[in-house]
Amino acid sequence: MKFLVDNWVLILIALSSGGMLFWPMLRGAGQGSLSVQGAVQLINREKGVLVDVRDPQEYAAGHPVGARNLPLEQFEAKLPGAVKNKGVPLLLICAGGNRASRAVAIAKKLGYEKAQAVAGGLKAWKEANLPVENT
Repeated sequence: MKFLVDNWVLILIALSSGGMLFWPMLRGAGQGSLSVQGAVQLINREKGVLVDVRDPQEYAAGHPVGARNLPLEQFEAKLPGAVKNKGVPLLLICAGGNRASRAVAIAKKLGYEKAQAVAGGLKAWKEANLPVENT
């Protein structure tokens, strides 16, 4: 007990640093984030559907090959008509990952339990040298 009283500052620092190490892992798990390599595997093995939630202008400037465009502003209204099978993996991508993470919550609310955000978005997709096309 004397050790705890004498070293409370060190113990507090250790607990804080441990919490900071686990926070990104917990945050990522809640958002359903997925690496670009994991996304490609789901597309190839489980017929995952890649949906780009950026604005049409951003989408036209460059998007992953085969991605469908459903802007975040219209996502909730248009998703059920665009992706009818709620059992397939739904892979959501944007520029950096923030809009896709918001879209995951909307998709799960609509019953798409396999919805996940692609971590790092289009930036990570390009960094992995995966194909991008313009429309």
